[in-house]
Amino acid sequence: RCKNLSVSFWNSYWMLPSDVCGMNCFWEAAFRTGFPSGSGGRCICRERSSTEAWLLKRRLWFSVVCMQGSQMQLIITKECLFSLKGSALDEFPYEGKVNYTLYPITFPTESAAEWKKLFKPCASQRLFLPLILKNVDSLLYVDTDILFLRPVDDIWSFLGKFNSTQIAAMAPEHEEPRIGWYNRFARHPYYGLTGINSGVMLMNMTRIRRKYFKNDMTPVRLRWGEILMPLLKKYKLNITWGDQDLLNIMFFHNPESLYVFPCQWNYRPDHCIYGSNCKAAEEEGIFILHGNRGVYHDDKQPTFRAVYEAIKNYSFGDDLVHSLLQPLELELQKTTHTYCGRVYKVFIKQLTKSIRDLYARRSKG
Repeated sequence: RCKNLSVSFWNSYWMLPSDVCGMNCFWEAAFRTGFPSGSGGRCICRERSSTEAWLLKRRLWFSVVCMQGSQMQLIITKECLFSLKGSALDEFPYEGKVNYTLYPITFPTESAAEWKKLFKPCASQRLFLPLILKNVDSLLYVDTDILFLRPVDDIWSFLGKFNSTQIAAMAPEHEEPRIGWYNRFARHPYYGLTGINSGVMLMNMTRIRRKYFKNDMTPVRLRWGEILMPLLKKYKLNITWGDQDLLNIMFFHNPESLYVFPCQWNYRPDHCIYGSNCKAAEEEGIFILHGNRGVYHDDKQPTFRAVYEAIKNYSFGDDLVHSLLQPLELELQKTTHTYCGRVYKVFIKQLTKSIRDLYARRSKG
């Protein structure tokens, strides 16, 4: 309890007044937000081009908070999307319930050119979001090649599972060390046994801004804004995956600060191209599909491309079972000659449940 108001774990979009829950309240970091009054969800999506603006809609189509009349807040960090204002971004199926804010790519002035050259500009900017969005408490960063197969709302529950030292949540880079990249090739420190993948990253930015980080450059602990450039200068010749490598280095030295969520929340080709190695997905299905390696747009992994194409071609308002699920399953059955295709049912298991739950909510009004 904070003052005279109780905080409900099960209602993660409950808004707290600004004077409730101060520094000493455990729940404050998880449920207090700096968004304008009336906004409930907190989410960041970044897009590669205008042709993929439809992905924003697909990320919200099972959203419980939008169905219940609250608002979802999107923060989009890509200059090319400024041209979409008033068009594609305004055509969400949840009329009046999705807010978005467009931000230009922003780096510290004195080192902007160096950060822009690090891997990809949008991904690198993620490192500076706690410093740019100073009034935002919690934020979900996702790569452009992310598809949600269950409500985006659900991943926010991990904030309530953070202990007092954890500031962010990510999934492992690999489940199987024999095919792991970091443990075989990395020339820098990395988190855990196989490193972490930053394509889906849940951030408690209030805690990130407050924390002093251990490091291998000085015995003095440094804050987030103080540690980024020294890390880049020390390791820039040894890192391959840019900002993700820097995050691995940071959490190697501060492992107590990371919450690791299961692989079905960031399911990538690495989880099936050499045989299924995400047991959680085998049991419950895939929650978030991450089509890295460009697999949505080539023929190397037809299972991933089949999901992408089915969702892209679906028209809002059509019956989800007959217009999405059944055609998708037929296409997936054509991919059983691949390792990922052999476990194609994990690609539709959670999607089937999400559709069933969506129709159940609609039937209840």
